[in-house]
Amino acid sequence: MAAPRAWAVVAGVGPGTGASVARKFAQSYSVALLARNPSNYEPIVKEINNGGGHAIGISTDTSDGGSVANAFKQIKEQIGGQGKLVAAVYNVGGRFIRKPFLELSEGEFESGWEANGRGAFHFSQQVIPLLLDAVEASNYPPTLIFTSATAAMKGSALCASFATGKFAMRALAQSLAREFGPKGIHVNHAIIDGVIDIERTKEWLKDAGPDAKIKPEAIADTYWWIHTQPRTCFTNEIDIRPAVEKW
Repeated sequence: MAAPRAWAVVAGVGPGTGASVARKFAQSYSVALLARNPSNYEPIVKEINNGGGHAIGISTDTSDGGSVANAFKQIKEQIGGQGKLVAAVYNVGGRFIRKPFLELSEGEFESGWEANGRGAFHFSQQVIPLLLDAVEASNYPPTLIFTSATAAMKGSALCASFATGKFAMRALAQSLAREFGPKGIHVNHAIIDGVIDIERTKEWLKDAGPDAKIKPEAIADTYWWIHTQPRTCFTNEIDIRPAVEKW
């Protein structure tokens, strides 16, 4: 169990991976949950607080540097002088646009970069100083995890916007891992390859068997495992997929 007043922050909280990660980390830490729309984080904040944990929610647009800076100002005020931020998860995916390249508008193309490139940049610049400050105090190596996708490894047809953003995220994660790993920060790029089992995907892959979709709770368990790895054994990239997924 972490020391009292240790915190985690999760950006991109909704009904799937973000909520499950929030629940998992809230078992040990206070959690700050960020999403553009308050309706995405309010139910999980209420659930965690009613269950004896401690959670706050902050409306944040990660593509806007001022919005992210304001969110972290509030987080620092909540943490106070004695607490430490020891874990951060960037789970913002942005719009998934699947359409022919010649039909993409400039705004549609840039949306992939805004969420996965620019947003990850803003989040990382705010969170890394806090993680560095926690290196000596944290029970586990302070950790920054990026939720990514197979699009970070290959640009599929009709996915130019999404793949471009995810390629940028992977490059950022690699650079940060190389710069800050020796300073005690564990940076991980998590490739989520498959359909996540949430209400919105309930009717998807119904004939593919019980193992066809990824349980968000299992992703959260994996993220916690990554966070608890010692400095002698960092996993800087991981693939997460169902056993039956074609890859």
